[in-house]
Amino acid sequence: MRIGVDLGGTKIEAVALASDGAVLSRERVATPRGSYDGTIDEIVRLVRVLEPDGASDCATVGVGTPGAISPATGRIKNANSTWLNDRPLREDLERALQRPVRLANDANCFALSEAIDGAAAGARVVFGVILGTGVGGGVVIDGAPWIGPNAIAGEWGHNPLPAPDPAEAPGSACYCGRTGCIETFLSGPGLERDFAKLSGERLAAAEIVRRATENASGEASAAAEALARYEDRLARALGTVINLIDPDVIVLGGGMSNTARLYETIPRLWSRYVFSDRVDTVLRPPRHGDSSGVRGAAWLWNDARPGHSVT
Repeated sequence: MRIGVDLGGTKIEAVALASDGAVLSRERVATPRGSYDGTIDEIVRLVRVLEPDGASDCATVGVGTPGAISPATGRIKNANSTWLNDRPLREDLERALQRPVRLANDANCFALSEAIDGAAAGARVVFGVILGTGVGGGVVIDGAPWIGPNAIAGEWGHNPLPAPDPAEAPGSACYCGRTGCIETFLSGPGLERDFAKLSGERLAAAEIVRRATENASGEASAAAEALARYEDRLARALGTVINLIDPDVIVLGGGMSNTARLYETIPRLWSRYVFSDRVDTVLRPPRHGDSSGVRGAAWLWNDARPGHSVT
């Protein structure tokens, strides 16, 4: 049995998967925000709840985290759940659970889930995209996350938006300290800011998409323009990903992935930004939706593909 834990800023979700990926049980609790020791305790408690009483073998445990493990220190870095930063999370969990634990960035877990038995099952190279409050990404090659020597593989959200026009430069300030990051344009809040700039009105991203797609009461002009600009920017950003790693499949996740027209519009647009006479990369919505992160954490123990384990 594999247990996966999705360690979020507001909730911790844990799931037990059978060998075929079937969900055996699931638990969810509020994250003890600001408390590192409390976070460790809740993860341990969830694992104990999901693990069968009297089992002869311990379940494997994988954890999806914000941020990443620094190769330099072995501690968490870049987590927006700041109480985790500079903490030896893996070692502390292993000590508490008395077994090896595998950790990966939450975007890598999303990509892994969709690569193993989701929308990109069977593909060799998969890029998983998170388009939500922030923008992240993960790369999976032959069924295992590619982490990289700096533990930042797939972090496309903090690259500059490619080919900005004069009106887009220098771009909004990003929390990372730079301006014009992809995240500032392609997150849900990024779409909301762009719509407000066009219309003077503040709306949630989902409502902007609804107005743009339904043309409700003739109100869609600013929404339609904002969504069209969003689509072109997403095509530019994903075109650069295709130029760099040439994935077989790109899977979108996060709130903006629910925008159905993206899966038709973006492949039509990105060919102008890809250095090729044709683009065979496929763009797909997630199969497992919000459950992909926790499922991917469980699949960190995907030892059916030797030589690709995450440590």
